[in-house]
Amino acid sequence: MTAFSRGAHHGSMQETAYATNRRSQRIFHKMRVQVQGRSHNRKKFREVCETQVINAQGGLLYLSHEVDDGEILVLMNPLTQEEQECRIVFVGEPGKRGQRVGVEFLTPAPHFWGIDFDARQPSKDPETH
Repeated sequence: MTAFSRGAHHGSMQETAYATNRRSQRIFHKMRVQVQGRSHNRKKFREVCETQVINAQGGLLYLSHEVDDGEILVLMNPLTQEEQECRIVFVGEPGKRGQRVGVEFLTPAPHFWGIDFDARQPSKDPETH
């Protein structure tokens, strides 16, 4: 958090510092995934939706069904047919594109999205910090 404090007066530095404190880098990546779970009214649903932002621990999606924070969803990558259970950790307000929903994988799945997040991490050379 020290880096966050130093950059607090400058918006872009604050953003960069915030990103470096995360477990993995966030990437803006649109990808269609199939989602199944229970909606706000407890009825089962299955839909194809689109990701907005992803990282090695989960992502941010737009769902047409309203869901509750803490519920479990199953995501399926249509390219690999891999399924991954995740927990809803953020629920945004419904909008034109659907409800923004943040999910976190229940078990580590760094390759679920088909992206090598380690290769995208900035160098952690102690000489540059």
